[in-house]
Amino acid sequence: MIWSHAYLTAIHRSACRKFSAKLICLLAPALLAGCAQSGFADLRAEVDRIKRQPAGRIAPVPEFKTYEGFHYTASELRDPFTKDVEDTIVEDAGGGLQPDRSRHKEALEGFPLDTLKFVGNLELNEQNWAIITAPDGLVYRVKAGNYLGQNYGKITGVSETQLDITELVSNGRGGWIERQAALALSE
Repeated sequence: MIWSHAYLTAIHRSACRKFSAKLICLLAPALLAGCAQSGFADLRAEVDRIKRQPAGRIAPVPEFKTYEGFHYTASELRDPFTKDVEDTIVEDAGGGLQPDRSRHKEALEGFPLDTLKFVGNLELNEQNWAIITAPDGLVYRVKAGNYLGQNYGKITGVSETQLDITELVSNGRGGWIERQAALALSE
C-alpha cells in the first residue's frame, strides 16, 4: 500500500492532537490540586483572626424628628411669572435707546466679551489700534468705533492698558440701557 505524504502528515497531526488532549486531561487535576492546598492558608488565618474578635454593639437606630408642617402664606402675593397691568411697558415711538440692527455685524460680535483678550496696541497714522485675540485663534485689529461682544458693545476709547466699551443690554422690560465695560491689557 502506498501512502501519500499529505495523508501521513494528517494522520500524524491527528495522533498528536489526541495525545496532547489526553496529557492535558491527566495533568490538569494534579496541577489544580497543588495550587489549592497552599493558596488559602493566609485567607483561613485571617478569617480565624476575625472570628476570635469580640462581637461589637450595633448602634441603635437614630430617632427622627417629626415633620413640622409649613403653611404657605405667599399664595396671595403676585405671581412673578405673569405680567400685571402695571408691568406692561409702552415702547417709545422711536425715542428710546435701541441697538442698530440694520448695520452689518463685525467678526468680534460673535464672541462673548469675557472670551476676548486685549493683548497689545499700536499707533498707525495717528490712530490708536488695539490687538485682540479671539477664541477662534485669529488676531484682530480694532479701533474706537468698532463693535465687539454679544451685547452690541461699541469701543469708545483705546489706551495703552485698556479698551473702553459701551454695551447696550436689555433692561428686562422691553427697553435698553447702556452699560460701561472694559477690556484690560492681558499679560
